[in-house]
Order: sequence, then C-alpha cells, then structure tokens
Amino acid sequence: MNTQEALKIVGGLSKPSKMPGWAYGLPAKECKTGSKLAQQDNTVCSGCYALKGCYVFPVVQAAQYRRLAAIRSPLWTGAMALLINSKKSKYFRWHDSGDVQDEEHLLKIFAVAKLTPETSHWLPTREAWTSKYLSAVPSNLTLRFSIPMIDQPASGNWANTSTVVTGAGRTCPAPDQNNECGDCRACWDGDVKNVAYGKH
Repeated sequence: MNTQEALKIVGGLSKPSKMPGWAYGLPAKECKTGSKLAQQDNTVCSGCYALKGCYVFPVVQAAQYRRLAAIRSPLWTGAMALLINSKKSKYFRWHDSGDVQDEEHLLKIFAVAKLTPETSHWLPTREAWTSKYLSAVPSNLTLRFSIPMIDQPASGNWANTSTVVTGAGRTCPAPDQNNECGDCRACWDGDVKNVAYGKH
C-alpha cells in the first residue's frame, strides 16, 4: 500500500490551522452523546463549532461522511498508521470534529497509536463508556474526557479531562495567541490532568 492508496482507504486527513499536526474529522451530527448534548442548554456541545462555519460546507461534509464509512474497512488501521508515519508529524489529533463511534472504532484508534510510536496522539471524547478501556490506552495516546456541562468541574476517575469555563480558570492559551496552540502541547500531555478551555 502506498500513501495515495492509504488516503483513499481512510478518506483523507484534515489539517486544522491552529494545531501543530494533522487530524481526522468525522461528522459532528453523528456524535453519539454530543448530538444529544447539542440540544441542551449550557452544555459544551450547545453551539458546537463543528456544526457551523466551514464545517457545514458540502465538500467538508462529504469528506467527513467518507471518513465515517471508512472506519469500518479492515484496511483502515494499517492505512491510518502508514499516513501518520509518512507525515513525520510529532502530534496527531483525533476528531477535530465528531467523536468515537463504538468500541471497535476505539480499539482501532489504539492500534493506530501503537503503530505510530513516534507520534503523540490526543483523543478528546464525550463518550463516558470509554473509561472501561483506560487501562488499555497506549502510552503515546492521551484519552481526554470532556466534562459535559459548561463551568462543571472535572470529576470522576479519569486520568485526563477537559472543561469549559466562562470566568477565571482558563488554562488553554490559544485565545491569547491568535487562537493557535503555539508552543502549548497540554492537550497531548498525559501529565496534564485537566485542560480548561474558555467558552467561545
């Protein structure tokens, strides 16, 4: 398999301009938990950025739905690993839009991380059931659970979380640096227990 074949299998990668590496986006409408939270006030998914702006362009939606279908391919894991390794990027973000679909999908992501040991992976999720797999998370992947309500403190047995805050307590520096990660890699860093994003 070459990179062009791999790209066709996985449906392509995305390259968020604010981040230091590549990403893989799925349709936000297909989030299992997030699509329900989006209908509720004061949740981190109400006003979801991935349900507006450039994300709703037909070409973007088509690409995201291609990727959603692609995760079922038996060749997907190997193709994803080949692409990530070919980019020689130190950082990879899972789901700049969308979320983990089910256990099969999660375990495939774990397998990709193991096959790309030189890359640090960040997997944000609102799927609480993924906590059953915390002991199986590869060392180069940070599975960060997103606390569902705005201004809700981090809680539970999660090693890594993220919160959204409206007042003091924001730790994400992006709003102070042109909405870019800059030199910050806290989201990918398993030693950082919680990352607090400002509501926007």
